Amino acid sequence: MADGTRKRPRVIGGLLAGALLATGIGLYATDSGPFRDSYCWGAWQENSGPSFLGGEAVAESGSARTGTESAPPSAGRPRGTCTVAVASTVEDDDSDEPLTFDERVVVEYGPVPAAKDRHAWLAQYLDGSMTPLPDGLDGLVAGDRAMLVLPEACDVDGRPSVVTMRGEGWGDGHLGRVTMPFSIGTYSAVTRMLLDVANTGMSHTGCSPDQPLRTTSPLVTVAERSELAATPLCRIPGVSFEFGSDAYYQQQVGAVTTRLQTCTATARSRGGSEMPVVQYVMTGTPRMAALFEGLPEGTAHGLTRATCDGRATVFYGHVDSSLTADQAVVQRSFRNFVASVGTRIGCGTGGKA
Repeated sequence: MADGTRKRPRVIGGLLAGALLATGIGLYATDSGPFRDSYCWGAWQENSGPSFLGGEAVAESGSARTGTESAPPSAGRPRGTCTVAVASTVEDDDSDEPLTFDERVVVEYGPVPAAKDRHAWLAQYLDGSMTPLPDGLDGLVAGDRAMLVLPEACDVDGRPSVVTMRGEGWGDGHLGRVTMPFSIGTYSAVTRMLLDVANTGMSHTGCSPDQPLRTTSPLVTVAERSELAATPLCRIPGVSFEFGSDAYYQQQVGAVTTRLQTCTATARSRGGSEMPVVQYVMTGTPRMAALFEGLPEGTAHGLTRATCDGRATVFYGHVDSSLTADQAVVQRSFRNFVASVGTRIGCGTGGKA
């Protein structure tokens, strides 16, 4: 009797352990329990959204997904970064050394960069390949990047706070490490990821709106793919530059609406990486216009403001010195951009450039 009494706890304990183990395995398999991995302060769950977060991204042998993150942004420290990376290794038919690949999504939360670093930031996140977010959201999205301007309550020292996402990819083998294009997912999937991490970040910093940011309307995608840069640039009369033969120049005509117009040109040198050389932006929403606060204004600086159809509107143009150092050409093209777009959206004389 005593032996039976002593054995029972061990038997029951074993049965409970087995039941818990079975339950845990079941929860993990269906992604419905506590074993499901999360990333970026809990904003993203494993097997949700794009395939990058799902099982197929790490299905091959030698693949693994990892996440790193800073402390969550807070009211006293309103900045945060997080990264989700998928590393994989495959055999190289031309070498005994395997090929390694690294694909990652990098998120940054916080105020826009200081004025001296703003041009490079604007070139990355107001690119002509990106489409504007719908439903009154101030931002843009593409398959490989996204940006959202947060509500004014989230401003830091007079600068708007933003959430940005970008995809990065590399391949490394016997020929060396090379940058590779990496698309995070469809435009709608990237939008969902962007809003999830934005809502999470705002909840930590204490500046969330009454309702979480969300979108229900379909995205209006960019109509044209990248094409050879031509004269006139951006299909705007009077916007023209001399494109040399030392690089391959392409342009992307982006959004053309009453509240946003974008166009960019890039150069790819032989054996080099792509570099933005021309950027034009018109925006007529207050939060997008706030991205340009603190930058020097005037035609000589490529930034001017006007009232267009009753809206405060910003016109912005930036030309890299690698394309031309002739400021007369740069300023003439900017004035023509302002006049053309301004006439289209109801600025009367086409702005105040």
